[in-house]
Amino acid sequence: MDDKPTRLVNPEPQKDDRFDLALRPRTLVDLIGQERVKENLAILIAAARQRGDPLDHVLFYGPPGLGKTTLAHVLANEMNVNIKVTSGPAIERPGDLAAILTNLRAGDILFIDEVHRLGRVVEEVLYPAMEDYALDIVIGKGPSARSIRLKLPRFTVIGATTRMALLTAPLRSRFGAVYHLDFYEIEAMRMIVIRACKTLNIHADEEGVDEIAQRGRGTPRVALRLLRRVRDFAQVRADGTISRKSARDALDLLNVDLMGLDELDRRVLITVIEKYRGGPVGLSTIAASISEEPDTIMDVVEPYLLQLGYLERTSHGRVATELAYEHLGIALPPDGQQKMF
Repeated sequence: MDDKPTRLVNPEPQKDDRFDLALRPRTLVDLIGQERVKENLAILIAAARQRGDPLDHVLFYGPPGLGKTTLAHVLANEMNVNIKVTSGPAIERPGDLAAILTNLRAGDILFIDEVHRLGRVVEEVLYPAMEDYALDIVIGKGPSARSIRLKLPRFTVIGATTRMALLTAPLRSRFGAVYHLDFYEIEAMRMIVIRACKTLNIHADEEGVDEIAQRGRGTPRVALRLLRRVRDFAQVRADGTISRKSARDALDLLNVDLMGLDELDRRVLITVIEKYRGGPVGLSTIAASISEEPDTIMDVVEPYLLQLGYLERTSHGRVATELAYEHLGIALPPDGQQKMF
């Protein structure tokens, strides 16, 4: 069986995609970080191999950029099977899903990114496919309509989502293995940046690597994006080597501060603090105030601010913490606490 991954969407990778593909680990041994998830996956893979069965259906959830897609490809490589890649929004009609499912072979992996965005009608087709490996097709209309059940080979669905709460209960229950990906520790971030430098032949000293890792938000995708920009800066304005000074100068120019907060992160915090006296304030209100989509703030900005302890979610809305005031150099209100609306 050909073990080369195939893609159903974006068949021609762009420049940044090729960069990321070159850095993507192919096996669990190559994977850095997420130790608990790796250990569980190693058991899952070993058990499936011993039985000669496909993997059970797997769901990865967590903030964007933590390696959900990478893990799907790692599982395909470990099982030596094909992987078909698509996303929830790309499967608009039941017929689209039926076409994908009927082209799968035994053991294949179907990776669905943003699985929470599947339409309800499409989900109804996916349920029997995941549970019974069968595809129900209705032929005709009205009283003469009849249903035909097609058998499918045993395959594996791997879903990825940043919004676990939006997954319907019936779909969530059909995944036999569910894993949460959390932000990476700083040491894992250093190792990821070092590995990328070696793979791409980028010259960087230890302090330069530390600077990028520290500002990478605990997210490999962000750290690798920053590495690309720092590499460009070092090439144009330095001697080509990423040092602490060149990394700091480049990241300061990009408005990425010492804790990895970018301009959007600071705008959210400053809006909560200055416009709404530290909160609580609703997500939609924050989004309208800075002309951003609520989903962008919830999926991209909030998780890291919550992790740092700069923002809190309450039943009344978002509240900026004392740590946020300190980080931004803004004095706390005289009573030391936020106004309660």
